[in-house]
Amino acid sequence: MNLRDLEYLVALSQELHFRKAAEKCFVSQPTLSGQLRKLEEELGVILIERTSRSVLFTPAGEAITAQAKRILAETKELTDMARTFTDPLSGELHIGLIPTVGPYLLPHIIPALKQQFPELQLYLYEAQTQTLLKQLADGELDCLILAQLDHMDNFGSLPLYHEPMLLALPSDHAWASRKEVALSELKGEKLLMLEDGHCLRDQAMGFCFAAGIGEDQHFKGTSLETLRNMVAAGSGLTLIPKLAINPQQIDLQKTDLQKNESGVSYIRVVDPVPSRAISLLYRTHSVRRPCFNEVAKLIKNIVEHQASNDK
Repeated sequence: MNLRDLEYLVALSQELHFRKAAEKCFVSQPTLSGQLRKLEEELGVILIERTSRSVLFTPAGEAITAQAKRILAETKELTDMARTFTDPLSGELHIGLIPTVGPYLLPHIIPALKQQFPELQLYLYEAQTQTLLKQLADGELDCLILAQLDHMDNFGSLPLYHEPMLLALPSDHAWASRKEVALSELKGEKLLMLEDGHCLRDQAMGFCFAAGIGEDQHFKGTSLETLRNMVAAGSGLTLIPKLAINPQQIDLQKTDLQKNESGVSYIRVVDPVPSRAISLLYRTHSVRRPCFNEVAKLIKNIVEHQASNDK
């Protein structure tokens, strides 16, 4: 038995497909299948039920796979521990990001991270919150960048930035020329929201419900860009995090022509300001904390600098 065999087993448990698991491990399907058969022979138990249509793990297979995940995570922790004593800002860093943060934050921070930490190899993964939390707990990811929620207390957390949400509305809307709107003025409105699974949906709806604002039940967006295009089409209003908005579009002194280019105008919401806290999460006892500290410090400085330029 070797660690590579355990990696094959874990990959198969994640993909439930021999070809996809082999591709994930960068080996041929016969190699992966053959090694798993050898592992079964060595352990003296059947781990996988092989059928022409599906892959099913036996009770023994599920138990051993769970242990294999722990072993691989501990092995990686040993490697990370050694690196911490030599060069904490080198080697691979696997970062998970939620879809409402990744596409908008990464263009700002990637060039600086590459310049500041040239020995750090970044691997970026985008998924919804619950998927990322499980991957972090299982040791598949080193850290996460996402919106801080109450149930994340079992992880370590480094605050990055606090982000307001702005009201996105069609450029020909009666409010489009206003600088701000009180949240209470939206009472009785029905806003477009993201589909279930996005933490931004839960956070936005928390503010909306408290103010008597409903959800448009006819549509749920798969992404912020879908919501933005729905607003541009005149199909409703929504809340968009500030980092996902071009700063020039927030400038209310722009011309009508510039407003209409995107079909969407943005105005500030006040009393209260709907917002979310973005944090870097890590396993509490991770030995890579020095690395996380430096990465978080850099991200925080970049976002703060951009926010000061936007004022």
